[in-house]
Amino acid sequence: MKPSYDIIVVGGGPAGTMTAKYAAENGADVCVLEKTRDIGYPVRCGEAVGHDGITQFVEMQKNWIAEKINSCTLVSPEGTKLDVPFANETGYILNRRIFDYDLSRLASKAGAQIFTKVKVQGLLFENDKIIGVKVNHLGEDKEIKGKIIVGADGVDSRVGRWAGLKTTVKIRDMESCMQYSVSNIDVKRNNMTMFVGKNYAPGGYLWIFPKGDNFANIGLGISGKYSKHKSAKKYLDEFMSREFPDASIHTSMCGGCPIAYPIKKPVADNIMIVGDAAHHINPVTGGGITPAMKSGMLAGIVGAEAIKYNDQSEKFLEKYVKAIDKDFTKRHHTLYKIKEAISQLSDEDINGIARNIDSIPTEKRTLRKVFMSSMLKKPSLIIDVMRIFTGL
Repeated sequence: MKPSYDIIVVGGGPAGTMTAKYAAENGADVCVLEKTRDIGYPVRCGEAVGHDGITQFVEMQKNWIAEKINSCTLVSPEGTKLDVPFANETGYILNRRIFDYDLSRLASKAGAQIFTKVKVQGLLFENDKIIGVKVNHLGEDKEIKGKIIVGADGVDSRVGRWAGLKTTVKIRDMESCMQYSVSNIDVKRNNMTMFVGKNYAPGGYLWIFPKGDNFANIGLGISGKYSKHKSAKKYLDEFMSREFPDASIHTSMCGGCPIAYPIKKPVADNIMIVGDAAHHINPVTGGGITPAMKSGMLAGIVGAEAIKYNDQSEKFLEKYVKAIDKDFTKRHHTLYKIKEAISQLSDEDINGIARNIDSIPTEKRTLRKVFMSSMLKKPSLIIDVMRIFTGL
């Protein structure tokens, strides 16, 4: 570990390693500081992604894939099951530990240095200017100087707060999540199943994502406004007792997921915030892997450019904000409006929608039709749904 770098990335998830990869490829001297002992561990994710979302950055590797997904099943509050085949998109349930580890190897191959077991304890300031980070590495306190500090430290990010950026989330926009990785269950292969309704996951949904024969990630996210009455763990345990009483639980994961607008100001002088830390998470699905990789790529490119031109001011780093806005902020805002509309549906509304869709032959069902049907009580959003599914 050197005493100084051009860019210090705090966090070794997809957002952090993609930032490091693209910054290093564009000539910056970069390090990644990860607090855990292993990149990719612990896994705090359902691990579902789309093929196109990943392959716009890297070529999909076979050992990253736990399960290919070609359909989903939506289960209504009253139990109506809607099988929806994927028309053109292939999905995957990842082996996140392997996936994240390999992304870090790509960053290292590009020239970035990766360090684990590094606890970043604060920012270094000189005359009110951020000049680096204070860390503890394997029991030794150190100061590392950097021209740009990138906060890729996840949902519970501290880097942004230390820099004075507004990163708070309204409780209604924070999902409380719980997930088990389980075996000894009868699970439908190549299919993801999602349950909706207040008995399953109020303000969110419950998922079953297969990862091979008799193995799956089973989890849920509930709106923060409901979690004070009954925890996400309680909802999940009740479901497991009811549906899979003989399952073995191999890992447990809990945490928060902001399904809010991206933070308005993810930059300041010498600071950039990316991925989950910047609330770059799909508000409808809670998926954050692809947005994390995209924001990391954009931050890495802009960060390297800032180093090249010796200008790490907020004004220069706003190029990153403009790149995000151009690429996915508008889509994110549309998804947020759709999320809000869906959250206002009662269980009876959802049951009625499910019955209507159930009358459509399975081979003619699409996710677009499902979302269009769910917006009939909010017709002003139908155009937004069409835009999401046509890429406009």
